[in-house]
Amino acid sequence: MKPCLLSIDQGTTSSRAMLFDENGRALYTAQQEFKQYFPHDGWVEHDPEEIWSGIQTVIGKAIKQASHEELKIAAAGITNQRETTVIWNRKTGKPLYNAIVWQDRRTAERCNTFRVMGHQATVTQKTGLLLDPYFSASKIAWVLDNVEGARVQAEQGELAFGTIDCFLIWRLTAGRVHATDASNASRTMLFNIHDQSWDQALLKLFDIPGSMLPEVFDCAADYGFIDKKLFAQEIPIAGVAGDQQSALIGQACFQPGMLKSTYGTGCFLVMNTGEQAVLSQNKLLTTVAYRLNGVTHYALEGSIFIAGAAIQWLRDGLGIIQSARETEALVADTNGNNGVYMVPAFTGLGAPHWDADARGAVFGITRDTGVSDFVRAALESVCYQTVDLLGAMQRDAIAPGELRVDGGMVSNDWLCQFLANVLNVPVTRPVQTETTALGAAYLAGLQVGIFDSVENIEKRWQIDEKFLPLMQQSTRAGLLKGWNRAVSRVLLK
Repeated sequence: MKPCLLSIDQGTTSSRAMLFDENGRALYTAQQEFKQYFPHDGWVEHDPEEIWSGIQTVIGKAIKQASHEELKIAAAGITNQRETTVIWNRKTGKPLYNAIVWQDRRTAERCNTFRVMGHQATVTQKTGLLLDPYFSASKIAWVLDNVEGARVQAEQGELAFGTIDCFLIWRLTAGRVHATDASNASRTMLFNIHDQSWDQALLKLFDIPGSMLPEVFDCAADYGFIDKKLFAQEIPIAGVAGDQQSALIGQACFQPGMLKSTYGTGCFLVMNTGEQAVLSQNKLLTTVAYRLNGVTHYALEGSIFIAGAAIQWLRDGLGIIQSARETEALVADTNGNNGVYMVPAFTGLGAPHWDADARGAVFGITRDTGVSDFVRAALESVCYQTVDLLGAMQRDAIAPGELRVDGGMVSNDWLCQFLANVLNVPVTRPVQTETTALGAAYLAGLQVGIFDSVENIEKRWQIDEKFLPLMQQSTRAGLLKGWNRAVSRVLLK
């Protein structure tokens, strides 16, 4: 039987299981969406049990397909929405509360209080992050302070915390393994990225018992086995990385200075900085890119909270499109944006603004504004936000030669060309755009010997199309002026 790799990709709006062959070629995909919960303004939650049920469904389908194709699953890798926080009872395995999603802003006031108290510099020095509700620490504290009995249980060692990868590892191994990887740990705001350990001072600051935390492994490591009772076979879990770090690996960005941007629910621009943790002067994040064989590689990251979610809102919230696939045709024949700008600050603005209280707006609407204008404004907003991130990186004295892009949105040629135009940088799309899932497969393959080195993975990266900048500077400047004016009108800080 030919070997293959199982990638478990648990995202913000859906869960997937994909099979990849030894050359990184996608063989099969099973996907299932799940419900988003918005209990209050700025709150975003998921039901962990619904996620778990969906994960079992898609894994089961992938395993069945592998059997049908006479493929042997050599190992599984996990990649996940980062920062999203789950707390569960160690004895029962049941969550105490819904998963609090990375987009959630309920702890903005607590984070602001810590900033006023002067803790920002210490947090950034230790974690590379900013004091913001985006990260896990304040979410954990919120659960302990607001769910009845949670703090007492935590202090008695009865509770476990994990990001989604950690929760899935616990469930898949029938509670035998409580572990995460260095990339996910680096997004909790409790992990010292320099000495690679949970930080006692930060645990004290957020009043979180250390007994709740998982063990931190390399990204390619032995995470135990998927319990045989689940799918009638044992499969080693051999690779784990947060979704954006996994996409960096899937894009084969292993050399310092290489840059990728993933366009999914949000948008994340990540640059490999090698073994040096570069501290941004422009509100970018310093984070763990990956840790292999005990060696940590770092990255600079800019985070946009709303990218594909803006298109999802047009579909589900407004009902003006039926599917994301329509968007390219709707804007293909438009001649300019007619002065319409969307600032999709539905859950605040991320880098480089970091304004948790900003809210979305659409500017420039007239009686002639139609569906295509809304769609174009949503697509353009993704590109303008990327310009803001790249500008911050350039102010940090980093000038990339090209941008590798991936994620569901980049199948849209119009989007990729407009992105190249407003960035004034070549945009390169690979053959395999589902690089988040691919990165997890690569990590698992490294651990079990299917790939012998990262150089072996680099050789497998293939270009699909390169989009070169074609826009005149005056046109670009005019569009960006309009965007900056729109953003200035929603910023509250």
